Amino acid sequence: MTTDHNPYLQFSREQWSLLRDAVPLTLTEQDLQTLRGINERVSLHEVETIYLPLSRLLNLYIKAKQRRSRVLEQFLGQTRGRIPYVISIAGSVAGGKSTTARILQALLERWPEHPKVELITTDGFLYPNQVLEERGLMHRKGFPESYDIRQLVEFVANIRAGHERVEAPVYSHLVYDIVPDEKKVVEQPDILILEGLNVLQSGIDSLHPHRVFVSDFVDFSIYVDAETDLLRTWYIERFLKFRSGAFADPDSYFHHYAQLREEEAVAIASNIWQDINYRNLVENILPTRERANLILTKGPEHAVEQVKLRK
Repeated sequence: MTTDHNPYLQFSREQWSLLRDAVPLTLTEQDLQTLRGINERVSLHEVETIYLPLSRLLNLYIKAKQRRSRVLEQFLGQTRGRIPYVISIAGSVAGGKSTTARILQALLERWPEHPKVELITTDGFLYPNQVLEERGLMHRKGFPESYDIRQLVEFVANIRAGHERVEAPVYSHLVYDIVPDEKKVVEQPDILILEGLNVLQSGIDSLHPHRVFVSDFVDFSIYVDAETDLLRTWYIERFLKFRSGAFADPDSYFHHYAQLREEEAVAIASNIWQDINYRNLVENILPTRERANLILTKGPEHAVEQVKLRK
């Protein structure tokens, strides 16, 4: 562990694993199969080495916040009710943030103190395709202007306010659009995990400095990081797997890609990465990385090689 003057404590994979402190492994290989992304090879050893220490850290932070809440209640002389702990997970397309979110949800809800852990992705707060088309934004899907930020902020604010029932829109990756008249209902979770490209963006990124952002309501933020060349490779590999899997479904928005020869698919995926996902990463996502409380840096095999924890 290094303790120089940067804002982070830095841990090698081995150093971080020692902080597990005998936390038991509560996931099985069968559990993990349902949590992995389509192009990821997360092992139970990775869970033990990286995610169990992280779940222990988060549990300690959550307990500390609960103690502070009780102190405030005692000072005010009133009960404030249960206030969910909000964890955000950001990172690039194809970086593995969704798998990280699912694994953390599975681990945290197995702690005795956290029976209810909800996971929401910000994809549900994208504008419907019809709106994006009207605004000329279909080619910028995933960029900040493609999200209904007002609706997203209102959702997180209501969760933090302890509302008994809060609804979130549902996004379908199959049809590449918001599902009309379908909502995910969230009812007073102990923990909310919010996963998406834009969860670390703040007023610094806006022309309106007093605007409220999602990051204002987050208790602990995580950024899943990797070199851009790796992200590009993973994106193309994932595209090829979708081509022979999800894209083959006639209902898929990308069904027209299913019949492509491999070299054609690689060329198209490379262009999509370069023109859309790489631009969004460099312009909007990567600049938010150093705002995170924790940065997980992955190596070539999707395994986390370094952990940085804000002091």
